[in-house]
Amino acid sequence: MFRVDETERFSISINRKLLEKFDEAIKERKYQNRSKAIRDLIREFLIEREWERAEGEVMGALTLLYSHETSNITEKLLEIQHERCKNIISTMHIHLDEHNCMEIIAIKGRPNEVREISNSLISCRGVKHGKLVMSSLGKEIA
Repeated sequence: MFRVDETERFSISINRKLLEKFDEAIKERKYQNRSKAIRDLIREFLIEREWERAEGEVMGALTLLYSHETSNITEKLLEIQHERCKNIISTMHIHLDEHNCMEIIAIKGRPNEVREISNSLISCRGVKHGKLVMSSLGKEIA
């Protein structure tokens, strides 16, 4: 288990141009300092590793953009979600305009389950765009 108050200092060697680009990027993202940006990068790296190792449960946030006018799209999306109701934690439905909707779905499970559910939803006829954002349950992330 990690403790937030245990801070370790370390140094790195980095190419000057790469550092300049990094500083520019963290400024655009409104980071207060390099340390916070590097901590976030390390966490992202560890989350990706957690997904690659396929051990334990992970979280994912899936966004779907679709036209509700596509025949049976709403029913198909709901059918898939109900088939995997042990993994679907929550959904939010947003009406973007008269034709288009966005669905945001929180999915929990083993990495392969979350990917499989996401792929089955994204591949439905009528889905214009889908994106899975990988996350963690936070147990191994400080």
